[in-house]
Amino acid sequence: MLARLRSLLFILWLFVTVVPYALTVVVVALFASSNTIYLLCAHWLKISILGAKVICGVQWRVQGMDNVPPAADGNAGVILAPKHQSTWETFAFPMLMPHPVAYVFKKELLMIPFFGWAIGRMDMIHIDRSKRAEAWKKVAERGRELTARGIWVIMFPEGTRAERGGQGEYKSGATRLAIWAKVPVVPIAVTSARCWPRKSFVLRPGVIDISIGKPIAPEGRRPDEMMKEVETWIEAEMRRLDPEAYAAGQADQTPADARAA
Repeated sequence: MLARLRSLLFILWLFVTVVPYALTVVVVALFASSNTIYLLCAHWLKISILGAKVICGVQWRVQGMDNVPPAADGNAGVILAPKHQSTWETFAFPMLMPHPVAYVFKKELLMIPFFGWAIGRMDMIHIDRSKRAEAWKKVAERGRELTARGIWVIMFPEGTRAERGGQGEYKSGATRLAIWAKVPVVPIAVTSARCWPRKSFVLRPGVIDISIGKPIAPEGRRPDEMMKEVETWIEAEMRRLDPEAYAAGQADQTPADARAA
């Protein structure tokens, strides 16, 4: 019951804060730079994550930050390929990463009042999933442009949120973009479902682990086998970070390559 009450307070916190921020972004977008718009939106995401920490007891710890280029290296483009379990990581990465980030996301999010209005004015890549060829063309063109400017593109390989202890199908879009843009892919394991499960508005206190793997260079690689390396690392790391989620054999979906090893 306490978790539900705290979660309700958190949702109210999101609503109360997103309205003035979004309206500010809509107005500022008429004359400000894209960097200013990004900073405004990233600040709202930061206070949202801090709100989850203060109100609901959701904390986090990061390991492997030395595997991403430092903030001083402004032109070092990368593709971030995280495990996707929750809304939490979509809010957290702009706060955690030392570079501006851009998400690839479905265009339906633009229809969300206030929130969608704000992200529609950012340097992001929104796609129509029903038009795959057109969507990939947009991802390739905008992704290459953004990484050339030093903006890190985030693509969730599973496409949608996976249950805790579960695994979706890893698609090769992120590695295709990495090869096309000639930038590395950074795999990331995230245990966010431990505190904020998918399809739930109830947040529970605990610690979310974020583990950042070493960059995987695209030279001489094929998208499918490069993504297999990303998948193998992420799923093995998920089992190390959150062993109790997999111990009951909810879904022993460890990639075949990892089991064979």
